[in-house]
Order: sequence, then structure tokens, then C-alpha cells
Amino acid sequence: MKKISSGKVREIYEVDDDKLMLVVSDRISAFDFIMPNPVDDKGKVLNKISEFWFDYVSDIVPNHIITTNYDEFPEEFKKEEFRDRSMLVKKLKMLPVECIVRGYITGSGWAEYQEKGTICDIKLPEGLKECQKLDEPIFTPSTKADLGDHDENISFEKCIEILGKDLAEKVKKATIDIYKKCADYALSKGIIIADTKFEFGLDENGNLVLGDEVLTPDSSRFWPADDYEVGRSQKSFDKQYLRDWLKDNGYRNNPPECLPEDVIKTTRNKYIEAYERITGRKF
Repeated sequence: MKKISSGKVREIYEVDDDKLMLVVSDRISAFDFIMPNPVDDKGKVLNKISEFWFDYVSDIVPNHIITTNYDEFPEEFKKEEFRDRSMLVKKLKMLPVECIVRGYITGSGWAEYQEKGTICDIKLPEGLKECQKLDEPIFTPSTKADLGDHDENISFEKCIEILGKDLAEKVKKATIDIYKKCADYALSKGIIIADTKFEFGLDENGNLVLGDEVLTPDSSRFWPADDYEVGRSQKSFDKQYLRDWLKDNGYRNNPPECLPEDVIKTTRNKYIEAYERITGRKF
């Protein structure tokens, strides 16, 4: 099979003219660097969480999944290394914009707000505190960067320039509708989804289709609701733990030669706990 992409986490293979195989590795990245050692089972967790959410929001927007059933994979992928971490998907014309939605003020958004009172140039009320819930989720798209480069936040007006008004409006609505439905569900399971990002594409008929991954610990900030407190940074079920460890140990701008075993184990446990809470299934 022709490998057409090898990203920070995913490998993409071309099956034929209209189908792809997405394989989720155990690699983990932070601050745009791929870490030197993998996190066991991480790819399986991400794949299963995405599969759950794709199904959960299928009433809002169709998705690219053809099957995640190992027995229905092409012969080349009927190997144990691909089981539970792969999905056969429709080939889409992916949009050149990452669709970020923020329900809480944190991360780079909090840093910008402190400086300018805005997030991605969207004016927000005065007096907001770190990690405070916003009155309404906001859509803050970015351009997609090549591997190793940083994505660049853009205004909605720039998004319209890139996609056209109708498609930009459709993408914005789908992004916020998906976030609201999933955030409400996650909260019922004791998880706050602070922010996340989606990727959309167009099928052969020009219909909007949800692709890539959905609401995983790689693409989202998950906070435990029972520990949530406005005015400080939060504990998390995502790779924020790894980011914090890297920052605290002087690896913000260059990865270590090797991650300590306890950091890998803690990260793995956080991913698995997120999966089990969200889906109600044992990993």
C-alpha cells in the first residue's frame, strides 16, 4: 500500500482512488515535537475515542468512516499491528483550515486575553479569570502548518477568504454544534471539554464531512469536573500533563532524549481514564 502521509501520530495509506487507511500510532507529540519514546496503547485509545464520537455526532454531520472492523479491512491490513488502531475511511478533499472551538478561556487564549482582552482578535468581556467558562463557545480557526511548523490562528474573515462565505459559515456552525452536544455529554460523565479542534473535508458531491479525529486527548483539553476551579490551571486527562512536565524540566523548546517511565505511565493512564469515562467501557 502506498503511504501518502506520516504525521506526528497518524500514518495514512492509499487503498484505492476513493479510500484511505488511517493508522494511529503510539507516538506522542508536544510543542510540535514528536517525543523520543511512545506511549503504549495510545493509538488504540485515540482510535476508539474518535470512533465513539464520530457515531455520537453523526446526526449533526456525516463522517468519513467506512469501517473500523478488523475483519473488513483490506488484506494488507489484516495484521495484529493494525487491530483496534485503524479505520478504513472515505477519501475527502480536506479543507485547509483547522476548526478550533473554545468553551473556556485557557492556554494561548488566556495569554492573549491578558495582553489584549481578546482571543484570536474576538473581543471578550473584561474581568474574566483563567479557565472561566465563556458565555458561548467561540470559533477560532487556524491554518494548517506543515510538520514541525506552528499552526497560525486566523480571523473568521480570513476563514471566509479561504473557504468562501457559505462554506465558512457551515463549518463554523457544525464546529459549535458538535462541541456543544459533546461537551454536555462529557459533563454528565464528569469531564469538562475546555476546547478542541475538528477537521472537515468535502466528499465527491461537495457535502461537508467530518474527518481525521474527534475529541481525543490529543486534540482537546479534558478537565475533571470535580476538581474544576476558576482562576487557576486545571488538572487534565489529556497531554497537558506531559506539556507541563516538559516545561517544568526545561524541555519547552527541545525534547529530552528519553521520557522517564513514570511520565509515560501517567500519560497512558490519563488517556485510558478519559476513554473509560467517556464511553463507559473498560479498555
